[in-house]
Amino acid sequence: MDIDKIISELSFKAVRSSGAGGQNVNKVSSKVVLTFDINTSQALSEEEKLLLLTNIASRLTTENSLILNCDEDRSQLKNKDIVVKRFLEIIKKGLFVPKIRKATKIPKSVIKKRIKDKKNISEIKQSRRKPNLD
Repeated sequence: MDIDKIISELSFKAVRSSGAGGQNVNKVSSKVVLTFDINTSQALSEEEKLLLLTNIASRLTTENSLILNCDEDRSQLKNKDIVVKRFLEIIKKGLFVPKIRKATKIPKSVIKKRIKDKKNISEIKQSRRKPNLD
């Protein structure tokens, strides 16, 4: 995965932010909307595309594009930086492949110790019983 190539494929759109902010809200487009189309990406291999389509499927639109918004700051540049960092984090998590767990056998010494302990406890309990006088 080439980060610079992926960032060059991103498309940004500046939109007027909603919420409180007085007259400044009506004049400044500080909200940033990032869109990334996985299908048309040249920076990702086919395997990476399939991984992303399965791992982040809930975040994608029906056209397999990822859309992120950021209106945390009043500065458009800061919002752009924040949304790019968020995007890269999502992509890295989506491309992460967990290690396959290898099943391990229980050592024979552990099995022997457990059986020995069970027998010992059984003998202790039998010695506590009342003697049979028949």
